[in-house]
Amino acid sequence: MNPWRTLWQNNRGKTIAAAVLVAAVFAAYARNPQIVEAVLASSLRQSIPLVLGAMCGLIGERSGIINIGIEGQMLLAAFVAFLVNVHTGNLLLATVSGVLVGAVLGLFLAFMSVSLRIDQIIGGTVINMLAFGLTGYFYQVGLVTQGKFTPIRIPGLADIPVLGAMFFRNPPLTYLTLVLIFVVQFLLFYTPWGLRTRAVGEHPRAADTVGIDVYKMRYMNVTLAGMLAGLAGAYLTLEAVGSFERGMTNGRGFVALAVMIFGRWNPILSWGAALLFGFATALQTQLQFMRAVHIPHQFIGMLPYLLTIVVLAGVGGRTRPPAAVGQPYVKE
Repeated sequence: MNPWRTLWQNNRGKTIAAAVLVAAVFAAYARNPQIVEAVLASSLRQSIPLVLGAMCGLIGERSGIINIGIEGQMLLAAFVAFLVNVHTGNLLLATVSGVLVGAVLGLFLAFMSVSLRIDQIIGGTVINMLAFGLTGYFYQVGLVTQGKFTPIRIPGLADIPVLGAMFFRNPPLTYLTLVLIFVVQFLLFYTPWGLRTRAVGEHPRAADTVGIDVYKMRYMNVTLAGMLAGLAGAYLTLEAVGSFERGMTNGRGFVALAVMIFGRWNPILSWGAALLFGFATALQTQLQFMRAVHIPHQFIGMLPYLLTIVVLAGVGGRTRPPAAVGQPYVKE
């Protein structure tokens, strides 16, 4: 069968919906370009922590490990990155600190899941509770950061209508994330590491028989995936907000899991899903700002989370996760 026809049949609904959305965006741009550019730029910014969290989750699940602790990894990484920035003023060091915190929590999840073989849902819940407890206890009101990452315009490209404001006027962590999406896509599907990762997540015993160290792969991948969640946390405090508040992740780690499922455990498709959720968040913010809808703002704020429920209800039963996900492996 023609691969393009297969691709069209498998993604017909998403393609039509995307085409309709693009047409609506250009129609709205013709009427009010400033608002459209603002909403699209905000959509990309809102999607960054979601796609990083989704890539954290999909690398773990492609390896056979469920990661419910993405929320906690992001929150604790955001807190540590914030503290390092407060005390040193070094944004690069603060970013590295957040990434390392995510890696440590990923290693902790791997230890619980691979070595101790405890229920992986419980392991992720432990990380979430640990992060909420530590950040809530040690956070001090009144701490002031010493700046945050600022946008970098790419000459020429930044002036392109619609796309220029969205993709080419961003701070460095946003550019880094966009590069990482394609890097992870390539590594996962076109390299020996990606083949071993997918084998470990689909059939670990068969992978073991051909010489792949299942324990090592799961330890390494969950730790590396934690670095992506740590980068998402650092993004929140060092680029998106510039400060820290208790519970500032606000459920993004759990929404990232929905993004991962909607994206079928694929980095690029997950980015598309993250943009959809980011657009919903940006749209509800714009509606509240413009007072275009005369209903309580709490109902407008529910829009991204209602979208999460609708997406999971619509596609959750039709997607197939890796076969061995959530199953501890015992070497014979």
